[in-house]
Amino acid sequence: MKTRYRVNKISAAVGLCLLSGAVLAQEQQEDKVIEEVVATGTRLQGSAAAVVQERKNQAFVADILGSEQISRTGDSDAASALRRVTGLTLVDGKFIYVRGLGERYSSARLNGASIPSPDLTRNVIPLDIFPSNVIESLSVQKAYSPNMPAAFGGGNVDIRTKSIPSDFVAGIQLGIEGNTNNSDGYTYNRDDSGMPDALKTAIVHYQGDFSLRNIISRDALVATDSATAAEQARAINNGLLESLPRNMTLKDESLDPNYSAQAFIGDSFEEPLFGGTIGFIASAKYDNKWEYADRRNAVISANLADGCSTTMDTADDVANSCFDSLVDSQITNQTERLNGLLTVGYRWKTHNISYTKIYIKDNEDESEISVSQNPSQNITIAQDNTAALDQKFTYEERKLDIDQFRGQHTFLDLMGLGVDWHYTQSAATTDIPLKATFSFSEDYDDDGNYVSSEISGGNGQAEFEYVEMDDHMKNWGGNVNLPLTLGRFEVELKAGWDFIDRARYYTTSSFFVNNSGSAITVNEDADERLNMASYLTDDFIESENVLVAFNEPEAPEADDYLAAQKTDAGYGSFDVFFDNTWRLSGGVRYEAFKQVALESSSLIFDADDLETYFNEDNIAERTIDSDDFYPALSLTYIGGETYQLRFGYGETVVRPDLREVVPVGYYDPRTDIRTTGSTTLVSSTLKNYDIRYELYGDNGDNLALSLFYKDITNPIETILSVGDSSYTASFTNGNQAELYGLEAEWLYDLSWAADGFFTSGNITLSDSEVSIDAADAGNLTNTTKRMNGHSKYVANFQLNYDSANGEHSASLVYNVFGERILASGINGREDAYEQPFQSLDFVYSYYPDFNSTIKLRLRNILGEDQEVMQNGITVRSRTIGTTAQVTYKYDF
Repeated sequence: MKTRYRVNKISAAVGLCLLSGAVLAQEQQEDKVIEEVVATGTRLQGSAAAVVQERKNQAFVADILGSEQISRTGDSDAASALRRVTGLTLVDGKFIYVRGLGERYSSARLNGASIPSPDLTRNVIPLDIFPSNVIESLSVQKAYSPNMPAAFGGGNVDIRTKSIPSDFVAGIQLGIEGNTNNSDGYTYNRDDSGMPDALKTAIVHYQGDFSLRNIISRDALVATDSATAAEQARAINNGLLESLPRNMTLKDESLDPNYSAQAFIGDSFEEPLFGGTIGFIASAKYDNKWEYADRRNAVISANLADGCSTTMDTADDVANSCFDSLVDSQITNQTERLNGLLTVGYRWKTHNISYTKIYIKDNEDESEISVSQNPSQNITIAQDNTAALDQKFTYEERKLDIDQFRGQHTFLDLMGLGVDWHYTQSAATTDIPLKATFSFSEDYDDDGNYVSSEISGGNGQAEFEYVEMDDHMKNWGGNVNLPLTLGRFEVELKAGWDFIDRARYYTTSSFFVNNSGSAITVNEDADERLNMASYLTDDFIESENVLVAFNEPEAPEADDYLAAQKTDAGYGSFDVFFDNTWRLSGGVRYEAFKQVALESSSLIFDADDLETYFNEDNIAERTIDSDDFYPALSLTYIGGETYQLRFGYGETVVRPDLREVVPVGYYDPRTDIRTTGSTTLVSSTLKNYDIRYELYGDNGDNLALSLFYKDITNPIETILSVGDSSYTASFTNGNQAELYGLEAEWLYDLSWAADGFFTSGNITLSDSEVSIDAADAGNLTNTTKRMNGHSKYVANFQLNYDSANGEHSASLVYNVFGERILASGINGREDAYEQPFQSLDFVYSYYPDFNSTIKLRLRNILGEDQEVMQNGITVRSRTIGTTAQVTYKYDF
């Protein structure tokens, strides 16, 4: 009896997952759903069969991942969970590639609404910011339908948040985690107060020119008895320099274990006035995570000699080096995340309204120590007794604030007419109040032992950068549906609207510390190398020839921009069943889209007045103003309860990101390459074809086989250029691209071999090709190649166990993707491929009593590291480590 009660409770949660669009459900109907799910089977704690049923009922090809499935694999956020879905791969722990297409070809929504991204370098949302504790289910639609945004490439992810329970629920969860990499790391005393007010004032007063000559001119300085005009100007400049943070001392110390805490509570109440039901659910989570990694980045030589050396340990290695440059880094990262969810709702008869508030705060603090060697510039330890050392400090604050109102109404007196709507207002902000880089030239003896560090004469011996980004979005949408029965036909007619206004403001201010004299030695003690970033003391500044300068980028590159998007869309669709054997679904969407990006504009940022940005007097170029119709059609043959055969077609578009159409430079965190937008980009158009066969067996057994093909016109690709020691990147449109492949997905009972065991998994095999006109390809080695980010295979396998008494469950989870192009090769170099990462995880859950759950998770058991290879040589690597996590959850 104890076991059955637990299954019923979890099944109720799954039932709520599948009704995420509704706020509450009738208690009598819920009881029937609970019993139906339990009768279907209890694998995956009762969730697998329910999720399969929702996928089966979809008119277009889709995959559903329920909350219990996410819990099963121990994934802590939406991004980690989604890599378990057929054809999806996870990049940098944040972004999802669908069917091998890059993140620009995927999109994400929250309860059907569009929301902005807090990521500085991507238009898409980093899905790792959505913790699993707020998620009821994840829906991945891989075939376009008219009720979705036309900006659809590989797929669309809909994150469905937890809905209101029918009874009282409450619980807490505590967790602790360790990483094999985290025995030691480098911490520092952070100053995150942001850009000093003195510098803000000085930028305006001196019009961005902090030179002594300009200070003398602007302040009308004249010589006095105590100081010349130049000495007075130097004192003013020194004062500005002294306002910057200058006491960031690194410490080599043991890192604390990772830990997390979360709580939730919810309930429903009958209100006596109208006989309706009021309910709520609230949850909050905090986690603190440390991560240490060793990283290597390299640029290989254009003309590689046979048997060239991949190290620089000796002078002979340097003379025969494979590299133009080699950078070895030690990185320590701390991430703090706080999130909260509150949903309140009211149900009266067939009408539901709800309000959801989501607040996510994600702070990331990182220190990096990097040693750079460059044979072409005679900067090597073994041959030239010198190297370049950088100490970097970056603190980034990201916030996502969402307010969402939703309603669902069924009018039984109007032939069952249904109406649902939502209004979502959200803001994503990113603030970097500290980004400092201190650069040194280091000397070594003939045995490679450290001798001294100095700051060279010239510009940029230290750099301070401050970044702010505000991204605001308003989305109002709704749907009207009318069910009809016309003889042997069951028909649903549907129409809807979707209006999106979005505005982004991005600004950065950068300051250089320049040494206008000769080189200055700042350290000669190996034990004090971690303290060198604090060399800019007041005495040092006043006694040495160092000055601060405001660093404005040179044209045509910019560092500030305003951008806005406006989408007005409407659609009409139909869904027709004939004799419960054939199903024809389709429709057409009309979408008018405007986008404008302005760098260094005099316009004042106002997220509530987007029409200002679209005024023709303000926009001369870098503007997209288009409208089009986007059709979709799906035909399904239903072979009773056992199988379905689907055919799908759709036409969609992929538009350039906001940042890709302005000449603003930034470092792409995936590649560490400085990237600049292009003003010539145009949108890509896609034609999508899908065939899917689904076979359903007893107890949730199922098999799905899919074929897909995508024809892409004007695909957006990255092109590279190379300097003496580093790459730069921009974007261009290719001529044509295509993607095609096969997917297989299954869940199968193994109780015939051993009680309680079952297996699930999926595999995707695909290929792609993109061609770029030689005139647009820059120095690309291959103008016809695979699409960037595409993997030829993706595989997920799970071996699962549920004990008969319900007290134990376990899963062994394996994920791997095929090599994918991280950066295209140039000047004769081959393309750089990120190598397959074989992830093996283990999750064990123990239920000692009705209220408690103890979970153990081991991640990256194989100890895999990230690696990128080019011409058969490792050009980028990063250690990952193996983690072990224990959590305890108590349900009241």
